[in-house]
Amino acid sequence: MEKNSFWTDRPVMVTGGAGFLGSWLVKWLQEAGAEVVCPLRDKVPHSELFRSGLAEKVNLVEGDVTDQALLERVLGEYEIDTVFHLAAQTIVPIANRNPISTFDSNIRGTWMLLEACRRSPQVKQIIVASSDKAYGQQEKLPYSEELPLEGSFPYDVSKACSDMLARSYYVTYDLPVVITRCGNFFGGGDLNWNRIVPGTIRSIIRGQQPLIRSDGEYIRDYFYIEDGAAAYMLLAEKLGDSPKLVGEAFNFSNEIQLTVLDIVKKISAIMDSVLEPVICGEATGEIKHQFLSAAKARRMLSWEPLFSIDEALQETVIWYERFFRDAR
Repeated sequence: MEKNSFWTDRPVMVTGGAGFLGSWLVKWLQEAGAEVVCPLRDKVPHSELFRSGLAEKVNLVEGDVTDQALLERVLGEYEIDTVFHLAAQTIVPIANRNPISTFDSNIRGTWMLLEACRRSPQVKQIIVASSDKAYGQQEKLPYSEELPLEGSFPYDVSKACSDMLARSYYVTYDLPVVITRCGNFFGGGDLNWNRIVPGTIRSIIRGQQPLIRSDGEYIRDYFYIEDGAAAYMLLAEKLGDSPKLVGEAFNFSNEIQLTVLDIVKKISAIMDSVLEPVICGEATGEIKHQFLSAAKARRMLSWEPLFSIDEALQETVIWYERFFRDAR
């Protein structure tokens, strides 16, 4: 990626830096010249942060995002300017089975982070990751930022709460917070094989029929992970130029509606596979039809995705083919 002087030597903290999006964001930030700090609860050797060697190029601090004292120490000692709050339990089936751990990480972790930032006056900008799931199930499609947050299931509720907490800290304490709501991320580095994209690719590589947990007709935005990393960085850069963006929420999406079956067929075509998917029809506690409008981001940030859906899927397949080749 091109160097941007905005990031040169900028002290940045990324929570959830070993996660799917976090690893890619750390990669882009490090390549742009930022001084990156990542508080990490668990070392995840197979995450892209460690597999790629990035962990050796950034500052890692052992600790949990729910530890406010630790966060305040990191923000102060590393003189953090920009905060990306990505740390969360993001897997819907796990949230449905274990709501308490999800609420603890996603809700308490957010208010601890926001409170630590409030007590750290050198922090100039905070980008908080919400989700399209925070909107819940709405009759009006596509979802725009003006819609109310009406999450019902545990993961959806946790993201709606963290979203509202961020807004509350802006309104009450003038904290420089901006909120992101993105579609379903996909791309290289996602090792949660229950997700449709990596699970399908792994099955085809192994010569097995791909499994679809739902009936195949659930409709989602599928948003490429590198587009996500680029969008987060663009938002921080624009925030540095335009303080009026503080307190806003932005959807990021390709604005393309695809069923689960559509995405499986696209992957199969890229991989020249004739294996038919097995439709299990087992998914529960998930929203049937969601997609976002990114008109506000296009208008206020001059944002657009860097990759088409087909280009992104091609890059994703290449990443996993290399991953499994290296593993062998």
